[in-house]
Amino acid sequence: MSKKGAQVAKQFPNALVLEAAWEVCNQVGGIYTVIRSKAPCMVDYAGGNYCMIGPYINKNIQAELEPLEDAQDIFGLAAAALRKKGYDVQYATWLITGKPRVVLLNPNAIQDKALNVVKYLLWKNHLIGTPTQHALIDQVVAFSYLTKLFFDELVALAPKEQRIIGHFHEWMAGLPILDIKKENMPVKTVFTTHATQLGRHLAINSPLFYAHLPFFNWKEEAKKFGVEAEAGIEFACAQNADVLTTVSEVTARECRHLLKRKPEVILPNGLNIERFEALHEFQNLHLRYKEEIHEFVMSHFFHSYSFDLNKTVYLFTSGRYEYKNKGFDLTLEALSRLNQRLKKEKTDLTVVMFFVTKRDFYSIKPEVLQAMAMMQEISQTCDAIEKQIGKKLFYESTTRTDNQLPNLNEFVDEYWKLRYRRTIQAWKTKSNPAVVTHNLVNESQDEILTFLNAKKLLNNPKDPVKIVYHPDFITTSSPLFGMEYHQFVRGCHLGVFPSYYEPWGYTPLECMASGVPSITSDLSGFGDYLLRHLPEHNQYGLHVIERGKKIFDWSANQLTEVMYKFVNQSRRERIMQRNNVENNSAIFDWSNLIKHYKEAYQLVLKN
Repeated sequence: MSKKGAQVAKQFPNALVLEAAWEVCNQVGGIYTVIRSKAPCMVDYAGGNYCMIGPYINKNIQAELEPLEDAQDIFGLAAAALRKKGYDVQYATWLITGKPRVVLLNPNAIQDKALNVVKYLLWKNHLIGTPTQHALIDQVVAFSYLTKLFFDELVALAPKEQRIIGHFHEWMAGLPILDIKKENMPVKTVFTTHATQLGRHLAINSPLFYAHLPFFNWKEEAKKFGVEAEAGIEFACAQNADVLTTVSEVTARECRHLLKRKPEVILPNGLNIERFEALHEFQNLHLRYKEEIHEFVMSHFFHSYSFDLNKTVYLFTSGRYEYKNKGFDLTLEALSRLNQRLKKEKTDLTVVMFFVTKRDFYSIKPEVLQAMAMMQEISQTCDAIEKQIGKKLFYESTTRTDNQLPNLNEFVDEYWKLRYRRTIQAWKTKSNPAVVTHNLVNESQDEILTFLNAKKLLNNPKDPVKIVYHPDFITTSSPLFGMEYHQFVRGCHLGVFPSYYEPWGYTPLECMASGVPSITSDLSGFGDYLLRHLPEHNQYGLHVIERGKKIFDWSANQLTEVMYKFVNQSRRERIMQRNNVENNSAIFDWSNLIKHYKEAYQLVLKN
């Protein structure tokens, strides 16, 4: 344990802490980032008293596990006892930073007959009905049943004086809370909702979601959206947990109205912030990955027309495709206004905006792949010509009697001259660069493309604002970028995330961790946290757009102004702002935010 960890551990509750989540060893959403990135701090502070519980449904996770088959600690013994009763239980070290111990329970091993009994008891004891043949809900119910059995074994093994805390994340892991309370088990429960089930649906479909929030009937709305079981489970977990927590004051407001309970503790999300001893180190990373983005931009745009890459600013937004909730609509409107403003000023700046979000697609557009392939061929041709000239120039330099530079054009073979001209000619086109990189399923109904077509923001040569809509994850295996997402983030200049509904918002926090300025909104948990705890956030390159009490048009103008000021900064100003972002990123390191979990655990033990 580190020196800092030892100091905090003295204040950390002396209890067994079991953290259950659907996202333990199962990457399906943002909670996975919470669980995984927080693990080192939990292990450091709670030591051998900490264990995670997750579903064993992703067999590929075996590569990240080191089995603990004969472990004699209390978690290993409880897992072994459950395994002896015929259940599929894995107890292992998760090979991530911190190396936490995990218990993985296989919900798919529960037979239909047994599952029907569990679902019947869920209705009989807690009045929660579940649909038939709903794969996800069936898995959730089976996983929760196994988790409760694991707690039974743990309680049986633990000394009477041993305090036990069960921390459950979201409705998908929270069901054991109900039976723990009903059976009066010696387990203290904490329930964390990261976003209410109804909140996301209502925000998408209700134009005045926040104004109407106090007046929604959760049962009626759950029925309307077909999420009665999910919302019913979530409501019951919130009502029966010893302590209710959530990730932001924004979501706490939802809990008060939709779950009818005010959270006792707010647990803001953090990251493991990678700090550099010298500021120039992370600036060098920005330059390195910006060059890789340059290569994509050249292949995508320069076969139609070119612009000065030294006067080009890269903006991006990313996240789940929720056109309104993620603020894509506001971002597009502000980009359209920014484009008109820059065009009117006849600026020599170029703004390339990347929309990175997962959508269904058939394939990458052939013209996009062809343009990239042709540029690679040009690069190879240039390399060959450079090599040929270099050899001949060296030979000529050593044999010439005068000091005159020879005619380099004579050093190039006719073959390479012809190949160079033909390759360039084949690459060039009169068509505008594609707005979207892939052939989308239901492309005519895509809201981003509908807006771009309506505003004619279609990568015309005279438009300073260019759009690249990339409907897939950015990974090293991507034929277009060939880099990791976090590397792409580092190479950009500004992240834009003015969400309408965002319980927390990891994307601007990921920007901060990479030393990249970002824009968020006061309706996101992260933005709300900045307003409450970091009043000088603008100086740190963290901009908060007002959306809670402002109309769409006002917010669009504010976002336009923030982007306009940013793209007109000098290179030196942008470097200084990245330094400010990096200098203050430690605020959101888990080593500083873990205190909120300590508060929740101390409170639940007092209760």
